[in-house]
Amino acid sequence: MDDAKLNVILDRHDRDPSALLAILMDIQKEENYLPREDLGRVSERIGVPMSRIYSLATFFSAFSLKPRGKHICTVCMGTACHVRGAPKLVEQIGRDFDVKAGETTADMKLTLETVNCVGACALGPLVILDGEYHGNITPTKLERVMKNLKKEQG
Repeated sequence: MDDAKLNVILDRHDRDPSALLAILMDIQKEENYLPREDLGRVSERIGVPMSRIYSLATFFSAFSLKPRGKHICTVCMGTACHVRGAPKLVEQIGRDFDVKAGETTADMKLTLETVNCVGACALGPLVILDGEYHGNITPTKLERVMKNLKKEQG
């Protein structure tokens, strides 16, 4: 992230160390992950040790320290989703986009993540694509949900 963008984020939070979580959320929203160099500059500019920054960044699963794709696809693997076919959905996405769970495609278009539960068990199996929830997903419905990404992939 360039310095100007980072300064806007820090100024939005008055460079207040108690706003560290919100600052990290804003950086993640902008970059889709938390780049090490950005975290170092945050540490210097608001006077928070890197150990505290990494403590927050690694505690919350919403944060990523690794670059992620332009699109994030999350498949719920909680019990209700699992028994209704979530593992097959992960396999299908993996085949269609040549990606494994927890990884990003070579072209940085898609990151495939799995989570233990999102608390929407009645909608299982559940796929979240770029923050949009798609419930009661079947392989056919998954094809429709992922259609635009496939076109984008080429």
